[in-house]
Amino acid sequence: MVSFLYRNNSITRLRVRLYIPANYWREPIISQMISRYNLTVNITGAKLDKNTNRQGCFDLELRGCLSNITDCLSYLESLNIKIVGKANTDGDSWSC
Repeated sequence: MVSFLYRNNSITRLRVRLYIPANYWREPIISQMISRYNLTVNITGAKLDKNTNRQGCFDLELRGCLSNITDCLSYLESLNIKIVGKANTDGDSWSC
């Protein structure tokens, strides 16, 4: 994951796509990312409905200190949430 991290002074920025299994659809995953890890989360795209083969996705931009982002990613991995990083943050059309 480190190859997808960008530093801006003390703030690190990371763009990720999370694939959320149906068993977590009613869980406040993004809210927990914000409150537990003191992150700013910008949702740049999302797909979560019955037509997604029982798996939804969120395109997110995470901002915060590197250790908090790393801890958050470990938390998501412990939930078996698939995480895909995206290195290009300048004007691309990356979305779910």
